[in-house]
Parts: sequence; structure tokens; C-alpha cells
Amino acid sequence: MMTKAGGEKTLTGIGVAAGIAIGPAYVIEMRGLQVPEYSVPAGQTDEEVMRFQAAMEKSRRQIAKLKNKASSLPANAAEEVGILLEAHLAMLTGSRLVRGVEQSIKQDKINAEAAIQRQIGIISEGFRAMDDAYLAARVTDIQEVGSRLIRNLLEQKYNPFDNIPDGSIIITEEITPADTALMDPTHVSGFAAVLGGAEGHAAIMARALGLPAVLGVAALLQGVSTGDIVVIDGRRGEVVVRPTAATLKQARQQLAKRNREQEKLKSLRKLPAETQDGTVIGMHANLELPREIDNALAAGAQGIGLLRTEFMFMNRPDLPDEDEQYETLKKMLGKLDGRMLTVRTLDVGGEKLATALGDSIGISANPALGLRAIRLGLKQPQLLDTQLAAALRAAAHGPLRILVPMVSTVQQMLQVKEHMLQVAKKLQRRGVKLPEKLPLVGAMIEIPGAALAADALAQVSDFFAIGSNDLTQYTLAIDRGDEQVADLYNPLHPAVLRLIHFTTTAALRARIPVSLCGEMAGDQRYVPLLMGLGLRELSMAPSRIAEVKRTIRGLSLTEASGFAGMIMAKADEQEIRHLVEQGGMFTPTGWQLKKNTKQAG
Repeated sequence: MMTKAGGEKTLTGIGVAAGIAIGPAYVIEMRGLQVPEYSVPAGQTDEEVMRFQAAMEKSRRQIAKLKNKASSLPANAAEEVGILLEAHLAMLTGSRLVRGVEQSIKQDKINAEAAIQRQIGIISEGFRAMDDAYLAARVTDIQEVGSRLIRNLLEQKYNPFDNIPDGSIIITEEITPADTALMDPTHVSGFAAVLGGAEGHAAIMARALGLPAVLGVAALLQGVSTGDIVVIDGRRGEVVVRPTAATLKQARQQLAKRNREQEKLKSLRKLPAETQDGTVIGMHANLELPREIDNALAAGAQGIGLLRTEFMFMNRPDLPDEDEQYETLKKMLGKLDGRMLTVRTLDVGGEKLATALGDSIGISANPALGLRAIRLGLKQPQLLDTQLAAALRAAAHGPLRILVPMVSTVQQMLQVKEHMLQVAKKLQRRGVKLPEKLPLVGAMIEIPGAALAADALAQVSDFFAIGSNDLTQYTLAIDRGDEQVADLYNPLHPAVLRLIHFTTTAALRARIPVSLCGEMAGDQRYVPLLMGLGLRELSMAPSRIAEVKRTIRGLSLTEASGFAGMIMAKADEQEIRHLVEQGGMFTPTGWQLKKNTKQAG
């Protein structure tokens, strides 16, 4: 953290979505909750106490992460924040607050949220009555801890963004994918948070929405208030609070320059992504939300390579029924006007939580490896069948294919195909119009075991889509949303590259299409390598399409193949990263392989 005269403060974090944002801060604190109160039957109070204890454990983990993050601050600030968070932790371990809440649940027979609120009121009143300035200040700490507990009980972390002034920059502790889904880029300029990493799903959604974002910013919430002018640089990972006139002028110049570059890239919209030696690469878009489809088409997307259907299940108390899902897909197909729509079945779990599913997903010690994606769909077939029915009906209105996430076995693919067949028969009995041919069903290759078994999976799949984000996470055992290990997340690790190569080779051998729809596809530095590994179809955030297309048009496939061959012969990940990042150069027409790349290393 650096502070200048005049109050300008510069904070650094992880730049997760490029771009410059300038606007008033909108600080979201963990207060202002609507707390429900209801009676708990006498025989269920022990269960309610356990629910409260689970919320305490979650709160302790959150505070421990914040404390660890604070340790990276300058010494004085780290000590001050550390003492504060230590006090919060103490309140969650055998404290008067904890004892009081458990007693209230049992004696008053009320829900945990209401019991917490009552105890906060009692303790706060007692502190204020002592007329002691130090104790009065502790009331705020107790309220903050209580709010955290209640939010964890409610699975609700932030206020809605409805009343945020236009152009605001959101400043908060943590942003979830569900939070990001609520942001409207026409009203929100960007966001910054204390927690989070570059490869988490909230970061991916920020890139998809074109929102500049910086995560993992220690001490972000200290010294910034709603209304303060803030500048976010999503490429450099900087947050400047109360910028001086000179800083503000420089930021506006950078923003204007970026806007001019984006305007130039629009000229590529109707041009094919064709290499210098005549190979055309399919350019598709990943969509988080239906509202992005206009941006995808404006960017020149040839179709949707990945529609994440989780958006239909987030930020709502109930499940979307077949008709609602069908209408959403039908509307999108209408806009695509004959272009392919790739619908990925529900992939919740891990960091992607869907409140509509309620308690149907049990608590897992390791959610990323637990009941999620197609495992959940096959465990709760009504979820999968409803999605398949909606997709089959929509397929009568345009080209649509179905992508199955987190596949690990041949049996899973066969089960999904059988489900689709049975659903189709039911729809036919209902007299529902279906396409002449049932949609293609593809496997998402994002588990190392699936990549290693790609030959077998290719025999039961109509296409592959490589999910490089989870493939990297599972191969390297790195939580991609955890800023504490973010530096270890490396899609260029030789193990990851070999798994991608296994998959593309198996697909080419079986003569089925294969695409890559992870974040690697939207990074122009990786494009020559991916092309050299056999990828002929890439799917990415709409905002990345023009830059990647420009890169492809400056390449020759022959050179890219040679470059990939050289990379695959390497075993040292640092050397690979250096070659990929330094093996090319930026020119006035985009990123290009250096002429001496083949001799490098």
C-alpha cells in the first residue's frame, strides 16, 4: 500500500479482468440484514444448534483467510488488522455470544439467526451502559461478527446491487459468481475485493462481462468510503483510492487509448480467423448469462461454444422448470439465427453455489471433488431430465448440442444418452415437436482421468470440449479461486499440456470435433501452442474474440505446429512459460511468433 500527499492511496492485488474503470466507490459491508425469526420445535433445537455451529466454523475459516491475507500488509497495518481479526475469532470460540445463542435456541426455541440478533442486542446494550469508550468501540466488532454468522446461515453475503449509483465501483470483502451474475455492466464500472484469485469463477465472469476487476487486495476496506473516487487497473492489479488530479488524468488517457484500440478491433468482426497458410479456426463464445449474446454476436462469434446454465439456478429460491428453461434456450437460438448453441448441463458445487437447490447438496469436506456437475445430475435425475427436455424442445428451433460436465467414465456418457433417449420418448408421447435428429452429446474433458481415457470416451461422445480451467486445477491440485495458492496455478505445466495433447489426439483419431473452452483459449499468448496441439475450434469470453482472431490471422499453422512440437519436448514448466510468453512478440498487427522461435531454447 502506498499513500501520497493529498490522500491518494494505491493498493495492489491480482488483476483478473483487464481494463480501466473510474468511478465512485460503493462499499458493501456485511450489515443491513433482514433477519427472519421463527419457532423451532422442541425436538429440533439440537439440530438448530448444529446449524449454528456449522455457520461458526465457516465464519472462522473466512476470518482465518482474511487474517492470512492481512499478513502481507506493511508491519503496522498487519499488526492492527491482525489484532482485530484475532478478536473476531475469539468471539467465535466459547464466548458469551456463542453461549448465549446456543442457550437462546434451546430455551426460547427460535431459529439461530434470530437468536444471534437477540444476543447482539443484549451484549451491545450492556457495553453501552458501561460508559466506557473502549467497550463502546467493541460493539461494532460484535455486530460485525454477528452479521457474518447470520449471512452464513442465510447463504447470503451481499446486498443486492439494485440501488447502486450508475458507474459505481464495488468494493467489498468477497465476490461470488452469483454476485457477479447480478452486476449489470451498464451500471457497474468494475469491482475489487479482499479475497479471490485470477482463475476463480467470479474472475471468469468479470472477464466475460468486460468488467475491470482486481481481487486479493489486502486492507482494501480500510480507508475507503462509499462515494470516494476510485481507479481500477485490471491489468496491473491496482486500486487507487482518492486519486490526485494527475493520476486521474493519466487514467482517463489510458481509458481513452483502450477504447480506441477496441474500436480498431471491430474491423475484424466479419473477417475469418484464417491463418497465413489458409487454416480457418472456429471462433465461438462462452456465455455466463443470456444477456451476453448480443456482445458475442457483435464480436463476431460463429456460435456459442459453452453456455453455462448455472445462471438459471442462481439468486433465486426455486428451481427453473422445463418451460422456463425451454423459453430461455429458444430465445437464444432465435438470436443466433442458425449458429450453434452448446448447452452445458448444470455444473454447480464447489465455488458455484445455487441457492435454488437448497439443502439437496450435502456439505462436503472438499466440494470441488464432491457431488457436482453430472454426478449431481445422475444422482438427482429430475434435474438432468428437466434440462434435457428443455434442450430437446429448443433444438427444434435451431442447431443445439449438449455438453456434459465433469465426465470421468464411459458409463456416465452412456447414462446421459439413455436419459436423453427416454426423455425424447416421453416428449413424443406428449406430442411435443422435436428435431429430426437428436442433439449431439459431447464430453467436457476437465478431469485428468477423462483426458487419459479420451480414446475410450471418444467412442461414446459426439464431440469433446476441453475445460482447461478445471483440468489445470485437478491436475495440479490447486484451488483456482484461492489467492493463497494462485501463483501455483499454471495451465502451461507440462502435465496439463500433455493431457490436452492426449485429448486432441484421441478426438482426431476418432474423427470427432474437439474445442477448448477454458480461459487459455482467450489468451492470445497461448493460441499458437493450442493450434499446434491440434485445436481448430476455440471458445472464449466475447471480449477476447477480436484480439485472438487478430493473432490467428498473423500466424502460419506450420510455424505453430513447430512451436508446439518444441514446447512438448520440454519438461521444465518455467522454461515452457518463458518460451510461450517470450516466443512471440507484439507487432502493430497483433501477437506473432518470433522468426527465431524454432531455435529458442
